[in-house]
Amino acid sequence: MDGKAVKAILFDLDNTLIETSRAGGIAITKTSELLKTTLVLDDNTVGSICDKFKQKLFQESFDPSAGRTIDDVRVGHWEESIREAVDGCSPPALAAQCYYLWKNSRLEVLSLSTEICDLLRQLRGRYKLLLLTNGEAQTQREKVKAVGCEDFFDAIVVGGEHAEQKPFLSIFALCFDMLEVEAQDCVIVGDSLDTDIQGGFDAKLRATVWISSAGGALPDGSVTPDYTVPTVLDLPHILQQLK
Repeated sequence: MDGKAVKAILFDLDNTLIETSRAGGIAITKTSELLKTTLVLDDNTVGSICDKFKQKLFQESFDPSAGRTIDDVRVGHWEESIREAVDGCSPPALAAQCYYLWKNSRLEVLSLSTEICDLLRQLRGRYKLLLLTNGEAQTQREKVKAVGCEDFFDAIVVGGEHAEQKPFLSIFALCFDMLEVEAQDCVIVGDSLDTDIQGGFDAKLRATVWISSAGGALPDGSVTPDYTVPTVLDLPHILQQLK
């Protein structure tokens, strides 16, 4: 970690700068109420439908060349989840109602805190900042727009718009080119050991910063981050050490 001064910081988005998991939980709660009142279901069945949807979301593989939008695919997740958990027919429009309630509720809750906005403004005066987020292009661009973070960054790179996402070296090389920096000029900050920290390690960045709000131990066989902090707000202390 010794060497040149840090010139640029690569930030992850979800659960690093914005609380996506918390927003998703609120959206699921609202969608549960819709299912409960529309289909007159007990809590266990509603919970099963929502768990099935979350599992399908987690395992999702989206191919934009297949002729369906991400909205179409995720309406399909709700259709399948309802069908798998409930015998009999449900209203034809219910899956779409569930999806758009979940989607819009999640976007409404997502925000950059005042403290994080202040941090990004402070850092922007000293470093080049780039937002590097994995995920399907439309979904991630909608989050970026919802939280209004465009003006805090010199560049925004959405993995779903490129051939490879984090942790692959190609997307890090793209970021370096966009910022006109080298790997050793950069620090990456993110909550995922598998994508953010592994990718930063493989790309030989100056330092990797893992955001671990739970403060848990590293899983066996995991890459070891250079720094671990519970919140991105602790980043200035790390940058001070890297001077």
